[in-house]
Amino acid sequence: MKIIITTSFLFFTTFIFAQPQNFYVSLNGDDSNPGTEKQPFQTIQKAINESVGKEVDFILIKEGVYQLNKPLVLRPEHSGTNRTDLKIKNFGNEKVCVSGGKKLEDWKKQKNGWWACDIPEVKSGEWKFRQIYVNGELRHRARKPNSGFLRVKGMPEGTPKTVNYHTDCQSFEFAEGAINPQWKNMDDVEVIVYHFWTDSHLPIKSIDQETNIVTFKHKAGKTFTDDFSEDGARYIVENVFEELDVPGEWYLDRKQGKCYYYPFPDEKINQTEIYAPVIDQLVRFDGDPEKGEFIKGIQFYDLEFCYTNWELPPGNSNDRQGSASVPAAISLTGVQNCSFAKCAFKNLGTWAFEINERCSNNTFSLNEIGNIAAGGFRVNGGDYKDHIFLRTSKNRIINNHIHHFGQVYPSAVGILLQKTEGNLVSQNHIHHGYYTGISIGWEWGYQRSVSRDNIIEHNHIHHIGQGLLSDMGAIYTLGVSPGTVIRNNLIHDVDANHYGGWGIYHDEGSTHILVENNIVYNTKFAAFNMHFAKEVTVRNNIFAMGRLQQLNRTRMEPHKSVYFEQNIVYWKEGKLLDGQWNDKPYEFYFHPKNETGTKEVSESFDMDYNLWYNPEQSIESLNWAGKSWEEWQASGKDIHSVFADPLFADPDNFNFKLKENSPAFQLGFKTIDISKAQKAGENAGPEYLNSVSKE
Repeated sequence: MKIIITTSFLFFTTFIFAQPQNFYVSLNGDDSNPGTEKQPFQTIQKAINESVGKEVDFILIKEGVYQLNKPLVLRPEHSGTNRTDLKIKNFGNEKVCVSGGKKLEDWKKQKNGWWACDIPEVKSGEWKFRQIYVNGELRHRARKPNSGFLRVKGMPEGTPKTVNYHTDCQSFEFAEGAINPQWKNMDDVEVIVYHFWTDSHLPIKSIDQETNIVTFKHKAGKTFTDDFSEDGARYIVENVFEELDVPGEWYLDRKQGKCYYYPFPDEKINQTEIYAPVIDQLVRFDGDPEKGEFIKGIQFYDLEFCYTNWELPPGNSNDRQGSASVPAAISLTGVQNCSFAKCAFKNLGTWAFEINERCSNNTFSLNEIGNIAAGGFRVNGGDYKDHIFLRTSKNRIINNHIHHFGQVYPSAVGILLQKTEGNLVSQNHIHHGYYTGISIGWEWGYQRSVSRDNIIEHNHIHHIGQGLLSDMGAIYTLGVSPGTVIRNNLIHDVDANHYGGWGIYHDEGSTHILVENNIVYNTKFAAFNMHFAKEVTVRNNIFAMGRLQQLNRTRMEPHKSVYFEQNIVYWKEGKLLDGQWNDKPYEFYFHPKNETGTKEVSESFDMDYNLWYNPEQSIESLNWAGKSWEEWQASGKDIHSVFADPLFADPDNFNFKLKENSPAFQLGFKTIDISKAQKAGENAGPEYLNSVSKE
C-alpha cells in the first residue's frame, strides 16, 4: 500500500510510503483469508494474484507439500514494483515442496508378491504417466532385458553404407524371441533405441512373425545402426507386463486402470510412499515480448520443485539434438531481472528450466537439479530472422549443482545454450549425464548465428556420456560464435559408446571461440576435438590422459581452423594427432564464374610454443601426423615447442599442478587456477538437500 501526502508550500512535495507487506500461505489456510500470518492463504497462486497493485515484499510459504493441478502462472502484472522485488520463499527454515505429482494409495498385496492399486483416472484415459517414485527414488518400468541391451539384427531400410545415416526409418529385424507379439497391451509397449547421439522412443505398430520385422507407429530420424558402422543399434523394450520380474520394476495397465509394483524385500506396504507425476509444468512466466510486456523483479528461493509428467506427442521420437523438444518444469518467456536461488528441482519428467524468447538479466544460482528425465537449463530465443524483441541474452547460470540428468531422455544436456548471446555460465558442478555437459550454439556450419559472447568458466564437469551414446563431449560448441570464451573449466571422465567422448568438442562451423586455461583429462577419445572450425584460439590448456586420442581434427578447409599455442599435452596411450593434421591442396570454387580449382593451403592451422610429453615414449618414436619430429617442425609446426616432462605434482593421481622449475614456464605457460571449479556447486539447493554425494 502506498500513501501519498502532498503539501504545497513554496516548491516542495513530500511523499510518505507505507512499508511493504508480506503475504503468508499455509496448507491450513483459506483463500478467503486476508493472507496474514494468522490468517494465511491456502494456495500460492492466490498469494501471487493478490500481490497485484500492492507493495508486497515476501510471499512466505509454510511447511508442506503444495500439490498443483495446474502450473503457477505469473504475468506482467505480477512483477515487482520499483521499490521492491516480489520474493517467494519458504517461511523460516521450513521445508516446502511445490509438487506436480499425486500419491498412489490403497496398494494391495498380490499372491506373487507384487503390489497393485486401482487408478480410475488411468482407466478413463484422463491420466497416463511413465515414471513413479518410491520413497523419493525413481523406479523403472518393466523392461527387457533387465540389464544391458538387445541388438537390432537387420535393417531393411538401409545402413550408412547404403543410405544416408539421417534416413528416417520405421522398422527393423529383431533376433528370435527378443520381442513377443503375444505380450499384453502391445499398444503400451515402447521400444527405445540408442543410436548415434540420440535416443529414439518408438511405440509398436505391428510385428511380422514370419520375418521378425517390427514396424513402429512413427519414424526414427536415423538408421538403426549403432553409429556409422554396420552394427545393429542397441535397444530395450519397456512397459512390458510379462517382464515385470525383478524388484524395483513397475507396470501401468491403462486398460484395467491398474499400476503394479514389484517391491524390494525391505519395502513395507504401509510404510512406503509412491508418487506419480500428473502435470507437465510447475511454474510458467507468461510475458509477451513482442508487445513489450515483461515480467520483472520476481525472486524464488529456498523451495523444492518436484514431479512433472510429459509424454512425447505422436510422431515425435525425440530425434532433436539434445532432447531439445522436451519441455521444462519452469518455463520463462519475456522475463527480465528475475531469479531462482537456493531451490531444488528433482524427480522431474522434463527439463528443469526453459528460458525462452526475450529473457534477459535473469539469475539462476545455487540451485540443485538432480534425478531428472531430461536436462537442467535450456536457453533459447529468436534468431536473426525473427523480430529483434525476441532475442534472449545476458542471463547468468551460476554455482548450480546439476547431476544425474537424462534419466529418461539420455541425449539431454546439462546446460544448453541455443540461440542466445552474452550469457554467463560459471561455477556449475555438472556430472552423471549421458550426453553433453554444456552445449553452446544452434546453427550448423558457417551461416549467420546470434550465438555469441557466451562465457563458460570455472565449471566442474565429469562422468559425462557414461558409455551410452556417441558423438558427445563435456563442452560442445556449434556454429559461428564470436566472443565466446571457454576458460578455467575442470573436465574429466568423459566416456562414449563407440566414437566421441571428447573433452572440448568444436562441431560444425565453430568459429571465433577462445579456449584457455582449462584442464581436461581421462577422456575416451581426444581431450580436444574439432570436426570443422574456423579461427578458434586454443591456448594455455592442459590436455591429458586421453585413452584413444589426444587431439583430433576431422576436416581440412581453406582457412585457419585453430591457433594451438602454449598448451601442455601429456599422455601414455592412444594416438597423439588423430584425424587430419596435414595441410594439402583443397578444392574450392572461383567466384563468380563457378569454376573449380585448387588452392595450396600451407598453413590451415598453427601450432607452436606447446609442451608435449609421453613418459613411456621417446620423441623419435612418435608419429606426428605421419611425420617425424624434424619433418613436423620443417613443415612449420611447433617450431618453438619442446618434448619434455612438464613436472606435474602427481599426474598419476591427476594432480596437474606444475613445479616451479617446469619447462612449460619457459614457453610462456601460465598457472591455471581451478580453485573455483573445484568448489563449483557447493551449498547449492536448500540446506536439507546438501547431503547429495558429489562423487
